[in-house]
Amino acid sequence: MIENVIKPKMLQKGDRIGIISPASRPSDLDKLERGMEYLREMGFIPVPGKHISEQRGYLAGEDSSRLDDLNDMFESDDINAIICSRGGYGAPRILDQLNFDTIARNPKIFIGYSDITILGLGIFSQTNMVTFSGPMVAVEMGTGINPFTETSLWDQISAQRDGHILRNPQDQELQVLKDGSAEGRLVVGCLSVMMGLFGSKYMPDLDDTILVIEDIDEDPYRIDRYFSQMRLAGVFDKINGLVLGQFIDCHPGDETKPTLLLEDVIWDYVKDLNIPIIKNFAYGHGEVKHTLPVGVKARVNTSADQIEILESVLSNKS
Repeated sequence: MIENVIKPKMLQKGDRIGIISPASRPSDLDKLERGMEYLREMGFIPVPGKHISEQRGYLAGEDSSRLDDLNDMFESDDINAIICSRGGYGAPRILDQLNFDTIARNPKIFIGYSDITILGLGIFSQTNMVTFSGPMVAVEMGTGINPFTETSLWDQISAQRDGHILRNPQDQELQVLKDGSAEGRLVVGCLSVMMGLFGSKYMPDLDDTILVIEDIDEDPYRIDRYFSQMRLAGVFDKINGLVLGQFIDCHPGDETKPTLLLEDVIWDYVKDLNIPIIKNFAYGHGEVKHTLPVGVKARVNTSADQIEILESVLSNKS
């Protein structure tokens, strides 16, 4: 059971935001600069990590360099929040070397998705600090952030509220696979990346949680493996609700071979579950999405087609 959650402080105009590349290097450094300019226009001061643009194969430099940038940003009293430049590959390589004691003593808004799922969930599991799965500097912010996505981001990290409701955009219909209402703490992330945490101490306790998952470019047979692993690990016996976000381009890579559709695979695993399950929630790798806080109490209500955040996601301490 997850208790005693630590919440970071609200972001305010003039705050300094650390920008790091804990996984892959931005594929386009112009996008990185445009993303930082966007933050400047929003009234913040972006502070790039020392190694943000380095490259070693598919990594943003050496493991030690990426680790130093992340630890340094949490250690620095001058940094108010941390936003990753992009996801990619490599975040798992540094997770077990993070300075979790420092992070717990210096809670800050930490944002990223995709491969950054590993860090967001790992930090929460080891410190109980709320993290955020949301837009990144050299991705959405560097390419022209969608208005819905933009509003969701700033509503989460720069507004103090006791709770709020998350609904899909009007043109994205939410689908109900299993009716019901349930409460639990949100555990959020990219499914294929999350699989790397199962069996480790860095996976948050899933008892009485609402699990929100998404993915991109995964064949149905791979999604089948992930759902099978979740079932074998007892995930479906622990969670109170399941939210399926955007599964983008998760279709057969070779349509000449026998296959199942993604919808068939998912239904095979969830049809006998007695928990509320919704599909097509606006969260994931798509341009239009919610920013979601990891670790806060929430309610899934299929009759209202919504997720309700039941508490403040930010600290009210000055």
